[in-house]
Amino acid sequence: RETQDFREACGDAHMKTILATGELATLTNVYKASMVCMMAGADFIKTSTGKEVENATLPVSLVMCRAIRDYLQKTDGYKVGFKPAGGIASAKQALAYQALMKEELGDEWLQPHLFRLGASSLVVDIERQLYHQATGQYANKSYMPMS
Repeated sequence: RETQDFREACGDAHMKTILATGELATLTNVYKASMVCMMAGADFIKTSTGKEVENATLPVSLVMCRAIRDYLQKTDGYKVGFKPAGGIASAKQALAYQALMKEELGDEWLQPHLFRLGASSLVVDIERQLYHQATGQYANKSYMPMS
């Protein structure tokens, strides 16, 4: 009921729910929590704040994406966004999440209105990759402005 109250308080604003999936113990619980949040009106479901001991993982994200797909089918097309957060520190990891979205939910879920990454530490790796592209060498993280 609490999530429904938040939905009502949000009015037309988008509501994102954070599941703290590391605290849910099982993938079944992750699926159930995802469905409950969507049924209560969440526009986005997010794995975690990014500050917990256990943050986004691909298995948890797969379960959440499948819950989104099931909800989409049960509601005749209501689209809920997804945001994995925490522990995504490299461009390779970000690509893995993009591939997951494309394979499970399709190209539309690669757009920012349906998919976002909670990955502030990713910026440093992107800077390093761009530096490597420009110079052919990897810079030490300490040389990157965002580190």
